[in-house]
Amino acid sequence: MMARFRTYLLAALTGLALAAPVHGQHSNSARLKDLVRIEGALPLQLTGFGLIVGLDGTGDRVRGRRGSPHTVQSIANMLQHFGITVDPALITARNAAAVMVTATVDPFSSPGSRVDVTLSSLGDARSLSGGVLLQTPLLDANTGEVYATAQGPVSTGSVLASSLGSSVQVNHTNTGRIPGGGFVVKTPPFDLNATTALGLVLKRPDFTNAARIAEVINTRFPGVAEVSHAGLIRVKTGEHPGGVSGFMADLEAMEIEVDLPARVVINERTGTVVAGGNVRISEVMVTYGSLIVTTQADPFVSQPPPLSGGETVAGAAGTAGIEEEGTRSVVLPPNTDVNQLAGALNDLGLTARDVIAIFQAIDRSGALQGELVIL
Repeated sequence: MMARFRTYLLAALTGLALAAPVHGQHSNSARLKDLVRIEGALPLQLTGFGLIVGLDGTGDRVRGRRGSPHTVQSIANMLQHFGITVDPALITARNAAAVMVTATVDPFSSPGSRVDVTLSSLGDARSLSGGVLLQTPLLDANTGEVYATAQGPVSTGSVLASSLGSSVQVNHTNTGRIPGGGFVVKTPPFDLNATTALGLVLKRPDFTNAARIAEVINTRFPGVAEVSHAGLIRVKTGEHPGGVSGFMADLEAMEIEVDLPARVVINERTGTVVAGGNVRISEVMVTYGSLIVTTQADPFVSQPPPLSGGETVAGAAGTAGIEEEGTRSVVLPPNTDVNQLAGALNDLGLTARDVIAIFQAIDRSGALQGELVIL
């Protein structure tokens, strides 16, 4: 199994290296819309307090020290809204649960736009499966204004079953979602058409990419773009036939040659190694060797001589040995790329953990011309 995983890992490294751009060529292009976002156009995070009903006895407890008095009071307040007055002390049902409702609204949403909402239990409910969220206003925490409402059946993607004191659970049962269960009722405050100059914020700040973006924009619209710093480009909207929205539509479709960072990402838990094609390694020697420890138990049977009156005895004799593998070395020339490194590691026949250890050692030696990220 380890040998098969080793083969898959090194094959993936080699495939990644073969897909890397040839030195001196630019093949990492991306649309401008995938690289930047508009300054000030932040998604609006909304929060609300809601009540889920229709649960099959898995809701919040209403009695005892670990009960949820806020759920009982919420039910009483909800009934009061419909003209029904009920003493909270008389409410004992466990088919309701108090939840916090969250949603993220796009800054360009308009009234009527749908949003996904997430619900998280606030009390001691055992499961939200099968429940229905009653209409809940969603507020902006900074201003307290209502920008959306949410309502609908809850989907948890989980299963909870119990019988005679034993229970089994698949996935988390106290968090659920309502896809498209929220409706925007008020336009977010950002107004694109009120600006005469746009700020393009790079999702991954980089001076090289910022300069390339400004160059491409100025080629199409001379003199409108200026780099403020690695993460921001100022663009004058000017007199575009389609207004600011039409101007942005033209910008979004532009192709940019992206300069990717030289980075190696390692996940030690899963044995995954991902290396970018522009990672370079200075001249370095890699030596690999290990100890092999073997143990073995050989069964035996001791048979007494005939008519001796002895008993047959069964047992086992243990043997142990240590074998040291021969050292294997490879010298990587200057400016080795991922393709050459993958071939060298493949020749050594290393496991995933060995590959990770070698990358860490190369980085510590200062020969890795890039960033090593360990997850």
